[in-house]
Amino acid sequence: MNDLSPKQRVYARLARQPVDRIPNLCILMTFAARRIGCTYDQYVQDYPLLLEGNLRCCDEFEIDMLSAISDPMREAHDLGAKVVFPFDDVPYASEALIKTSQDLLALQPVQPDQGRRMSDRISAIRLFKEQVGETYPILGWVEGAFAEACDLHGITETMRDLVDQPEFLQDLMEICTQQAILFADAQVDAGADFIGIGDAAASLIGPRSYKKFALPYEQRIIQAVHARGAKARLHICGNISSLLKILPETGADIIDIDYPVDFESAVEALRPTTAANGNFEPSAILLQGKVDDVRAAVQGCVSVSDTNTFIAAGCEVPRDTPPENLREVTRTLWDFSPNKLL
Repeated sequence: MNDLSPKQRVYARLARQPVDRIPNLCILMTFAARRIGCTYDQYVQDYPLLLEGNLRCCDEFEIDMLSAISDPMREAHDLGAKVVFPFDDVPYASEALIKTSQDLLALQPVQPDQGRRMSDRISAIRLFKEQVGETYPILGWVEGAFAEACDLHGITETMRDLVDQPEFLQDLMEICTQQAILFADAQVDAGADFIGIGDAAASLIGPRSYKKFALPYEQRIIQAVHARGAKARLHICGNISSLLKILPETGADIIDIDYPVDFESAVEALRPTTAANGNFEPSAILLQGKVDDVRAAVQGCVSVSDTNTFIAAGCEVPRDTPPENLREVTRTLWDFSPNKLL
């Protein structure tokens, strides 16, 4: 048997073709920074560090997709939000940028190459492409419109405006969608094969609100990604069990499934158009569990997988995850992957 490259493995799996093992699509952020000995505030602001951390981890732990994800504040920063970069921690907005209708009137999309933080991610992707773009698939990242609205307007205010000011919220999300498409296009131009769409806040709303305030905007972003010849990976962390039957309508190629969701139900709901990715627990299993716990959890996910399913922790690999636990994920996939390439 000839082992496939990560890029070959991922595309073959998407096409439901036999593979040597199921791809490991774990998301690496704080863990990658810790692995190369830098603080997280350095990691998110200096793309060569992001490159170094991802390359090292993908090589050492046999992760099958290089990722330019780091935090949800890239677009928000360049749109004018006051973003704080705490020492060795994740950036956040210290206050809402959009508080009133007047603030919204002044908000305009920014060309990604003119934004300090968006251009940093684009530079990371360009360097990924130059160095290993034929070996690894490259994952760019944008914020979904609903999540970006929460970043700019505040999550409490956004939830309130679902009822109190829906037109205001939709106007805000229109600008967020335009920004996401601009940013996605620039990343594809730089060499991204996949664009991840982070819409975590969408897990906090029910199916009716999701269909009105999240789905149409996710669809537009994904359609734009596909129009550029790239694939789309939708990431809504949290319990999205109530949304499973709707999610295929997004058009995403891969949808990440967090650990609160029954993985077998997710695989079934996304069949036949969309690949599920998940979904063992990051903290209780990967961070705090033993190697045998990781092995059992990964086997459990594999046992309910379809021929296009991917395996990963339900969300980001925790920073202090024991290296032997992360190694066990791919080791188990080598041992238990069905439908192998002969």
